[in-house]
Amino acid sequence: MIAASRFACSLGLVLALTVALLCPSAQSAEPQLPAGFRPLFNGENLNGWHGHNPHDTAKTERAKLAEAIAGFQKDFVAHWRVDNGELVNDGHGPYATTAAQFGDIDLYIDYKTVALADSGIYLRGTPQVQIWDYTKEGGKWNLHADKGSGGLFNNRANSPGQSPLQLADKPFGEWNQFRISQLGSRTTVHLNHKLVVDNAIMENFWDESRATPLPARGPIHLQTHGGEIRWRNIFVRDVPAVEANRRLRGDDAAQGFVSLFNGKDLTGWKGATDNFEVREGAIICKAGKGGELFTSDEYDDFVARVEFKLPPGGNNGLAIRYPGEGQPYLTAMCELQVLDDTAEIYAKLDPRQYHGSAYGMVPAHRGYLRPVGEWNYQEVTVVGPKIKVELNGSVILDADLSKVTEFKDNTPHPGKDRTKGHFGFAGHNDPVMFRNIAIKRLK
Repeated sequence: MIAASRFACSLGLVLALTVALLCPSAQSAEPQLPAGFRPLFNGENLNGWHGHNPHDTAKTERAKLAEAIAGFQKDFVAHWRVDNGELVNDGHGPYATTAAQFGDIDLYIDYKTVALADSGIYLRGTPQVQIWDYTKEGGKWNLHADKGSGGLFNNRANSPGQSPLQLADKPFGEWNQFRISQLGSRTTVHLNHKLVVDNAIMENFWDESRATPLPARGPIHLQTHGGEIRWRNIFVRDVPAVEANRRLRGDDAAQGFVSLFNGKDLTGWKGATDNFEVREGAIICKAGKGGELFTSDEYDDFVARVEFKLPPGGNNGLAIRYPGEGQPYLTAMCELQVLDDTAEIYAKLDPRQYHGSAYGMVPAHRGYLRPVGEWNYQEVTVVGPKIKVELNGSVILDADLSKVTEFKDNTPHPGKDRTKGHFGFAGHNDPVMFRNIAIKRLK
């Protein structure tokens, strides 16, 4: 995929604007609330928090979940308290859990812990940004605690982000400061102003295969794990879709991408040019029209980036290695579906027809589209027979089409083994909009 540092660079401006407010000195007065953030802890009581250990409820039926969570509350108030404006846990009991659910966020949080303890921050209900006793005396160097805190510990071994990039922990007795950004599954962590995780995919611990992305939304848990830990200055900011798209994308030119669309006309495109138009800096399929609009050039292995906006019930597709004739879902390597999954008219489709799917061949994970009418950001990586789709920071499809043997309606896809072709759009009569279209050849 794309060089991860693009995310850290865009995050740097956010951090720079808040560092002076949050940490003018180690012993400074209570910091002011950073612009655009809201507090998750009021410094006075446990309002907005409850007890919940998701490991105990991971297999609980949804209808019984509220009852199961209610059973944690006696232990929660027994082991969590507020002391001098700090949220304190004695090392035992259920995890402190936000009542609110979160998607794309910037999270600022300070902690102070003791020797032999470890802890962590669960995002979207999923473990975790790790907190260690990083010393040899802590006894967990066999788990790579010597590398320090801040890594995505529950990612697969040696995967990006699983271990922190550098040791950034302060000595016991001092406050540590986390600055965490999560856009989709893309996670960046600064610990004490040092980059320890750089735009890595946080994997879904609850799926043993790690193939399912993180949930689109979920609570924050503060873990308890055997020793006192104190938390303070817990601030969160919801990242708007337009900003999230920009930060996920980074700088196209700096990363070797070439723009495919000048924002003004269809120069460089061919096919059904009469059925598409340019409006508001975007390519739009005219209502009631269809057909394939595709690039003049052909591509073998590549990464493509595109932003798209769906109208209610909108339907289109991305043509991958299209030969220039026929229906892309049959004659191209594949058609990647672009679809409003929420529309009632599509409630009973084959799973291989929903957004991001290799149409008729491999289903994508659902639930990661932004609300209808908002711009989505998508990256498509094609290498040999393999295709990966990352939607709004979450990988929703990762497939090897050479291994596909079953097809929707038992209709073969003769183009699926194509090694070269055009990139384009498969119009299906709806005014779906596309902009910021760029591509990078991989060979």
